[in-house]
Amino acid sequence: MPEDLKWDDVRNLARRTSEGQPFTLTDETRAILRRTAPQVAIPPDEAERALQQEQSAAALLDEVASRIRVGSRRLSRAIVDSANRQDAGDTDGARQPFLDVLAVEVVPHYRAIAQTHLDALDDP
Repeated sequence: MPEDLKWDDVRNLARRTSEGQPFTLTDETRAILRRTAPQVAIPPDEAERALQQEQSAAALLDEVASRIRVGSRRLSRAIVDSANRQDAGDTDGARQPFLDVLAVEVVPHYRAIAQTHLDALDDP
């Protein structure tokens, strides 16, 4: 993962709130969400609106964390499924998991990884 993503900040915030710690909208929290929202395809203006109130900022945190978590799982499953298909001799079928990811994934980082895997399958 590129250094500038720093998604551990979001993961840690989301983990703490899921463990029952109250969400507090601080300057640090705002900075983390401002930085990460566009990285998971949430427009900056939408993030700014959410950062005006604690409740909407907490919902933004949940959405950012969800996109990171769900996209990561989706991509991991595609990598494993594609490798299994390749191992079974189904080279054409090995492309499908990445095409499926690209059909639904919004996080640019995960889309780039899926496209890289797909391109590698297309290279002889």
